[in-house]
Amino acid sequence: MVFCCPKALRRSFSLPLLFFISLSVFGQSRPSLPQLRRQIEQELSKQPGTFAVAFRDLQTGQELLIREHENFHAASTMKTPVMIEVYKQAAQGRLSLSDSVLIKNEFRSIVDGSPYSLKASDDSDTLIYTRVGTKRPLSALVYDMIIVSSNLATNLVIDLVDARKVTQTMRDFGAKDIQVRRGVEDKKAFEQGLNNTTTAYDLLVIFEKMATGKAVSPEASADMIRILLDQRFNSVIPAQLPKDVKVAHKTGSIAGVHHDSGIVMLPDGRKYVLVLLGKDLKDDAAAVRNMATVSRLIYDYVTH
Repeated sequence: MVFCCPKALRRSFSLPLLFFISLSVFGQSRPSLPQLRRQIEQELSKQPGTFAVAFRDLQTGQELLIREHENFHAASTMKTPVMIEVYKQAAQGRLSLSDSVLIKNEFRSIVDGSPYSLKASDDSDTLIYTRVGTKRPLSALVYDMIIVSSNLATNLVIDLVDARKVTQTMRDFGAKDIQVRRGVEDKKAFEQGLNNTTTAYDLLVIFEKMATGKAVSPEASADMIRILLDQRFNSVIPAQLPKDVKVAHKTGSIAGVHHDSGIVMLPDGRKYVLVLLGKDLKDDAAAVRNMATVSRLIYDYVTH
């Protein structure tokens, strides 16, 4: 659209007026970080629950943090630290991603060592239960643990690498609060409050390590990002973003809890890390939509 006006009229325009017209024609100016924070808080206040947000632009260093150190049940977000531990131990020569792992469905509670098993009906991955008694490569188990959030694959991998080592690696990364204590569906541990927990800030730390090639090694970081890009559950961070935006992320959800965490990669090569955590949710579906809107607000801020 082209606007023309007489020369005399053009001379009478002041700079503030020209700025106002340019905003009217081309859209509003980019909000400040405090304004973005208010937009996010307003969006999240639409739903009952407690939310945490951790955002960092990896080019500018700008960040926005809301309840970043509050503890949340980790749900399946703990599977990202487990994957990192696999790659760390592979780099140390303690195992290989090509190792064959026997698929079993019997695990030991961290409370008293008593056996427990998982139900296919409670797992997002049912196919693996048909393979009990056979062997699969460790790499395939890690892949399924991330992209379809397979609980049985997760427990097999945790048995192999040791949850305590996962937590220690997170401490070495600078993630001071995240706790990976056990596998999935250890009901005795759950009843005693021995749960896997996380904070938005700690997930921000580990995804930034990965995005900058510092999670184990540049090669390991790139391979883990490759897996995360195949994520099948995309209702939060990627949901309202353009199709040419890539998101390497891991979700997590249980009753009243819904999380997403990952790296957003723009077509021009810029990256940012975003973590969205929610707990005490009364309406999971509605909260997910609000969290997806928060993701879009941050994308709009970065790309304005």
